Amino acid sequence: MKQTLMKATLGVALVALSGASAAIDLIGSYEKALRFDPSIQAAGESVLAGREKGIQGDALLRPQVSLSASYSHLDDRTKTNLPPELTAVIKPESSGNAHQAALQLKQPLYDAKAAAEKKQLDQQTALAEIGYRDARQDLIQRVAEAYFHVLLALENVRVVAAEKAAVGLQRERAQARFEVGRGRITDVQEAQARYDSVLAREVSAQSTLALRQAQYQELTGVPAEGLAELRAGFAPTPPQPDNLQTWQLKGSDRNTRVLAKQSELAIATAEIGKHKLAGRPTLDLVASYTRTGSKGELSPTVAPDSNRSAKIGVQLNIPLFAGGALDSRERESLAKRREAEHELMAAQRDARLQVQDAYLAVKTGVARIASLEQSVLSAGTALEATTLGRDVGNRTELDVLDAQQRLFSAQLDLAQARNDYLLGRVRLAAAAGELQESDLRALNAYLVQ
Repeated sequence: MKQTLMKATLGVALVALSGASAAIDLIGSYEKALRFDPSIQAAGESVLAGREKGIQGDALLRPQVSLSASYSHLDDRTKTNLPPELTAVIKPESSGNAHQAALQLKQPLYDAKAAAEKKQLDQQTALAEIGYRDARQDLIQRVAEAYFHVLLALENVRVVAAEKAAVGLQRERAQARFEVGRGRITDVQEAQARYDSVLAREVSAQSTLALRQAQYQELTGVPAEGLAELRAGFAPTPPQPDNLQTWQLKGSDRNTRVLAKQSELAIATAEIGKHKLAGRPTLDLVASYTRTGSKGELSPTVAPDSNRSAKIGVQLNIPLFAGGALDSRERESLAKRREAEHELMAAQRDARLQVQDAYLAVKTGVARIASLEQSVLSAGTALEATTLGRDVGNRTELDVLDAQQRLFSAQLDLAQARNDYLLGRVRLAAAAGELQESDLRALNAYLVQ
């Protein structure tokens, strides 16, 4: 019997341990999303493609080497009316092979347009890097939102279930008091109405939970089961530094959308330079080696031969007129640069507003959480007093139901406030361009490990 009990206990322990090992926290969720989410995978490929732009820019100023070759066969028969004595000299038939091979090296010595284009391609590489950084920040934010939305939905289901049990108990109590003549039918009806309302909210809460779990799984590729939950009574802290202007300056300078617009402005500026310099002369160092040869009787006056030649020199090209296209492209690029300047200002404005919104969410969240924690305590005390008052005849069943509803409502408000605070911290770091994996680790400390 003891061995059986020990085996059963060991089995329960192993199940518990396997459940604990299957638990996943915020960092684990991010790591899974990093490998599963198609958006971040696409961003990774995009940055790889963008890095090639810099290599292409370097190639514009490097030597260009080309090899060309040709081989031909000639077979010619001509009818002539030449006298026999000339036919012996000038044959009416000729045939043979000719071949040619040429190796050429070209090194730009002065090419202002190519230099401007290289600068533009370097900026495109920088833009790709910023885009990938923005995608990483976006993934961190989406993972945090999906994770905490599941926790909030779970808390909502638990609170509604507790309210359902409490209201159900009050309904049974009201029915029992009515049956023995100590209660009123209105108390029974009110309790039933409250119970029906809670049932409807329970269905809604379960539906929301199912949706949040599906969203989490779509992002990470794993079910939203066994998620590490928030520690009870964690102490929120205000933003550091606790100064809105400092955060807004960060947003104006470091926000990834702002940095992207700055790169786009630099690209537009380089485009102007490229078209301005397109009419400049170019100077190249050119070296070539050529080999030609022939076999057979290609011509009565040309004997089979083989020739080799090598030369080196400089080549100057001066564009004279392009039909007005260069001036038109320059005007177009000037307009695009002005467009990029306005878009940069708009991005900086949006960043400041995003920072302010997130900063206030964190700042007020600290005070709101403290206030709601006290509200939950007060609502619990009020429920106890109201229940006692009902037992001595000073309060009604309706008063107890109202007190219960205030308590459960305060609990839900507290859960929502904690959720808003944590996500506000993520949004603040993202708006300031500082969101990294370390921020997730900081939030992970608020979870039960």
